[in-house]
Amino acid sequence: MIPKKLQQKLDKRKENNALRQLNASLNLVDFSSNDYLGFSKSETIFKNTHKYLNTHHITQNGATGSRLLSGNYALFNSVENILSDFHNCESALIFNSGYDANIGFFSSVPQRGDIILYDEFIHASIRDGIQLSKAKTYKFKHNNLTHLDEMLKRVQEDETVYVVTESVFSMDGDSPDLVSMSQIVKTNNAYLIIDEAHAVGIFGEHGVGLVQKLNLENEVFARLITFGKAIGCHGAAILGSESLKHYLINFARSFIYTTALPPHALATIHSAYTALISTKNRGNLHKNIALFKTEIVKNQLQNIFIESHSAIHCCIISGNKTVKSIAQKIQTHRFNVKPILSPTVLKGEERLRFCLHSFNSEKEIVEVLQLLSTFVSSSP
Repeated sequence: MIPKKLQQKLDKRKENNALRQLNASLNLVDFSSNDYLGFSKSETIFKNTHKYLNTHHITQNGATGSRLLSGNYALFNSVENILSDFHNCESALIFNSGYDANIGFFSSVPQRGDIILYDEFIHASIRDGIQLSKAKTYKFKHNNLTHLDEMLKRVQEDETVYVVTESVFSMDGDSPDLVSMSQIVKTNNAYLIIDEAHAVGIFGEHGVGLVQKLNLENEVFARLITFGKAIGCHGAAILGSESLKHYLINFARSFIYTTALPPHALATIHSAYTALISTKNRGNLHKNIALFKTEIVKNQLQNIFIESHSAIHCCIISGNKTVKSIAQKIQTHRFNVKPILSPTVLKGEERLRFCLHSFNSEKEIVEVLQLLSTFVSSSP
C-alpha cells in the first residue's frame, strides 16, 4: 500500500488516459527511438570499443567513486579533450546523463538575484534544474524572438541574465533562429545557453551540431551535448570555457556527489566520435528526412504536422485517448510510433512523435504515413 494522496494521483492519471507504464520493447520498425544514426547497434563501434580497452590494458568494470575521489581515470581527460577539439570549445566536462548535466548546471550557475529567461517548451530536465536555482525565472513564448527581446529590455542592466533554449526541441522537432537570438542576447549583455541534445551528430560537418554549423561557438556561454541520442551510447557533457568547467567541478552537485561513468562508457563515446567523422549514415538520415516531408504533403497531412527540418516530426492529434488509439493501430501494422500525452505536452496538443533514422527504408516511410492518413481521416 502507498499513502492515500499518492494513490489518488495515480488514479487521476488513469482517468485521464495518461498513466505511464514500463512495457516490453516491441520488435517493430523503429520510428520512436533517438538512435538517429543507428550507432547504438553498430557492430563496428562495439568492436572498436572492445579493441580500445584491450589495447590500453583497461580491464576495470567500474569507476570506483566520484571523479573528485577515486574515479578520475585517464580516459576522462582523453575523451574530454576529444570533445573540446571536435566541438571547437575551450573545455568539456562529462556528466553521467543529460539530466544530470542540466540539473548540475542550472542548480549551481545562476545565483540569487540573477534572471533566467527560458523558452516555454524547454526540456523537463532544464526546468527541474531551474527550480533548484535561487534565480528569478521567466518564460518567453516558444521561439518568439520579439517577446524575448521585450523581456530582455525590461530587466535591470546590473543583473546577470541567462537565456536558455534548445537548438532542436525534443517534443516539436523545430528550431529557433539561433543567429538572430545570439545577436539579441549579445546586444542585451546576457548569457546564452543552448541544449544541443537532438542536434549533435545530425547537423553540421561531421555532426558537430547546429551551434557550430552556424559558427556561433563564441556567442554561446554553455552548450549541453548528450551521447544517448545520435551518438548511440550514454552520458553527456557541458561545453564552455575553462573557468566554467572549473566552477562546475566545484559547485555542480550532480557532478560532485555521484559515481563516475565506467571506462567502457567512455571508450564507447571515444569510438562513436571516431565513427562520426567517416559515417555515411548522416547523409542517409537527411535523405529520409526530405522523403518524409515530401510524403507528408503527398498525403495531405501538412496541416497537422509541426514544421521541422530535424529527425523529429510530430503531428498534433488532440486527446490522450484518440492519439493512443491511432498509435496502437499503427503499431499493429508493425511500426513503432509513440504517442506523446498530456501532461508531458499541453492538454489539447497531444501528438504522435515520429523519429527518423538513417536505417529507415523508403518503403517504410511511405507506408507509415499512408497508414497515418487512413487512421486520421477515419478517426471521430
